[in-house]
Amino acid sequence: MKDRKDKYSKYHVLEPILPDLKDWPISKLSEDREAFIEEIKAVTGARIKSKYKDRLGAVLAKVVYLERNRIKEEPWKVDPSNEKAFYDKIRKRLAKESLGKSPEASRKVNEELLDLLLNKYAEEIVGTFNIKTFLFARKFLTRLFNRLLNSAASRNFERLYGSRYRVTDNLLTVGPVDKIRSLMKKGTVVIVPTHFSNIDSIIIGYYLDAVLGLPAFAYGAGLNLYNTGYTAYFMNRLGAYRVDRRKKNALYLATLKENSNLSLQRGVHSLFFPGGTRSRSGSLEKKLKLGLLSTAVEAQRLNFQKGKDEKIFIVPMILNYHFVLEAPFLIENHLKSTGREFYIKTKDGTYSKKKMGKFLWQVLSKSSEITFSFGEPMDVLGNVVDENGVSHKDGSPINVKEYFYDENSEVTGSYQRESEYTRILAEKIVKGFHENNVVLSSQLIAFTVFNILKAKNSNLDIYGILRLPSSEITFTIATVTKVVDQLKNQLFKMELEGKIILSKEIGLPTQELIENGVKNLGLFHSRKPLKFLKNGQIMSEDFNTLYFYHNRLENYDLDKVIKIEKQDFAYSE
Repeated sequence: MKDRKDKYSKYHVLEPILPDLKDWPISKLSEDREAFIEEIKAVTGARIKSKYKDRLGAVLAKVVYLERNRIKEEPWKVDPSNEKAFYDKIRKRLAKESLGKSPEASRKVNEELLDLLLNKYAEEIVGTFNIKTFLFARKFLTRLFNRLLNSAASRNFERLYGSRYRVTDNLLTVGPVDKIRSLMKKGTVVIVPTHFSNIDSIIIGYYLDAVLGLPAFAYGAGLNLYNTGYTAYFMNRLGAYRVDRRKKNALYLATLKENSNLSLQRGVHSLFFPGGTRSRSGSLEKKLKLGLLSTAVEAQRLNFQKGKDEKIFIVPMILNYHFVLEAPFLIENHLKSTGREFYIKTKDGTYSKKKMGKFLWQVLSKSSEITFSFGEPMDVLGNVVDENGVSHKDGSPINVKEYFYDENSEVTGSYQRESEYTRILAEKIVKGFHENNVVLSSQLIAFTVFNILKAKNSNLDIYGILRLPSSEITFTIATVTKVVDQLKNQLFKMELEGKIILSKEIGLPTQELIENGVKNLGLFHSRKPLKFLKNGQIMSEDFNTLYFYHNRLENYDLDKVIKIEKQDFAYSE
């Protein structure tokens, strides 16, 4: 079996790439915020007027209609108090000064109203970056995490007198970090992580700064996160741009995309979740949202057109912890959305400070490592790049600029061509997610037990299985051990083929591996996905949440290697 230890590194603190925060691209962008907003308005306005031409009035009317409905049906605390009055005023002007007027008079009014809407959206979306706030947040989070870790270690008698643990000891890194750091000096880096929890942005942002020494990234934060005072204060000053997922109208989406496009052209490193939202099922993303990805392709082409050779690099990242803060809520929503069963939607209470604090406490107090696994950096066409930023295809270096040439060897825009490039890039990112996914003991044991449950109840669909009485079903160690051994053998082969990465716990003796996985699955949730009984058997208090953690290893065809004989069924009722 291949030794996997060389895949892992614990970086305590790497030297910052740019020690002076004033040199960070996001800091420079914030200093030029007003001009940046005007640039967004000008470019977005030109696109909208070119696309809709004589239909601009109808587009504006639809925007106002959708926004007034949103205010009525989905109000949020963060919404401005004068928002309804703003859209009422635009609606009245459309009716009084645009409709039924001469084409020239209508055009003038419509363009004025377009400018008002774009200004509102740009001001709402574009964030700021305050150096003093960033330094305070860095110090505060480090002290908080270290205090939680050391207090928990002392309580659990894991820390010797006088010794100190650092939170960075719990952050495990897998992948080409040195190459990523090198590329950040040569171009613009876009990190595209998997997304499972609202805590992801905080964890990733802290890790990239405190561990890898990278300049701050621009990232999108859901406007709902601005509902609480403390969160809003920091979000407004740490470079996050605001994303309101309630807004689906053409003007808002165009402004949002232009914010990403123009910031990338200015060399601002960016981070966005290409899946668009948290994975409701618990599985790795299979299909990505192409909107923001397309801005990276377009920004690269526009840079070439402007005579700039700086490249944009795409880096997949897989974030992995043993338990997910919102797992019960997410899987419930996933099952409800399938339409196959009626599930009462519950409130997502995971924004509360108490819930997030409990989550961080459990992660740190149990020495539960968080794994950050990076895929190979790529150009915007999905080609692998070396540490100097040179793109390679089929083992040979290529000039990415030539892929944007027309028949006269000039860089030109082509919607159809760039849409195809975006699709290819999305496929390469998904491939990177799956190949660089780190299998944790908790996920393997959840996958094992749930597949035993499915094998025993092969006559039921997934919804029938989830309705089974979990309190009356137990799983014996003998069959769990048998299936785990089958899966381990297959996973070792897959790792040798570069199809997946295994955590070091997967190499433990099977009994220890099972104990480790069950223990980690039982750390956080009040209803345990898995736990040991006094007689040594295993049971689940919540099949839904067990299914969520099982799903992390879907799409690898691992269930095909599981062979259980009738006499081996591992539970009794």
